[in-house]
Amino acid sequence: MKVKAVVFDFVGTLAAVHGYSYEESMKKMCRSLTNDGFKMPYERFRDVYDQVHHKYQLIRYEKFVEVTNAVWLSEALNQLGFVTKPDDEAVKRAVNILFEDYLTSFRPRPCTSKTLKELSSNYALALISNFTYAPVIYAGLRKLRFSKFFNAVLVSEDVGWRKPHPKIFEEALKRLNKSVEQTVFVGDSPAEDILGAKNMGMKAVFVPSQFFTVQDVKSASKQPDIILSNLCKLPQILSQM
Repeated sequence: MKVKAVVFDFVGTLAAVHGYSYEESMKKMCRSLTNDGFKMPYERFRDVYDQVHHKYQLIRYEKFVEVTNAVWLSEALNQLGFVTKPDDEAVKRAVNILFEDYLTSFRPRPCTSKTLKELSSNYALALISNFTYAPVIYAGLRKLRFSKFFNAVLVSEDVGWRKPHPKIFEEALKRLNKSVEQTVFVGDSPAEDILGAKNMGMKAVFVPSQFFTVQDVKSASKQPDIILSNLCKLPQILSQM
């Protein structure tokens, strides 16, 4: 069956991350909380935050249920003796600050804009991103000027499920009004993108990134249909599929 839709991963596949420091972002978040009255040593805050983060990582990576940062930040603060809820303004403000530098670190990968422009004329395009804070993905797409190319954008925080869970893929197909047989998935994660797409019955294209290598995917449980070094030849490859 002819390919009529292409679904992409975002971070790693379409966007690279340059010059980002998670530690500096954590310190900025802690300063924001301190300014809002949550007086605490950074080291103690970081230890408790990491413990709660790990608890939710198990849920996110084993059950593929997404949990947003505000949930575990609020829980960490409560363990430190404060009384908070995830929708408190101070908590939401701190989460925004946590991701400010991450957002500014996004850079388009080679040929991405050209490839998306060309593909958008011939295929329905969607994006599926595993991300705990959806505003970062929407802002990143605007920053890189990619938003206009997509018919649908799905972020795990909004959907509630993470790749490789089939429900987030099913929702993308529903929004595009396309079948599995008509759709190709393009991503850089063997365990999320390639596994999820292949379990759905989609064709899958692997593009190595700063996070995953060709060796990573070759040793994975599910193999992609095609491996590309970058996105530059993707239009040509899809036309042949």
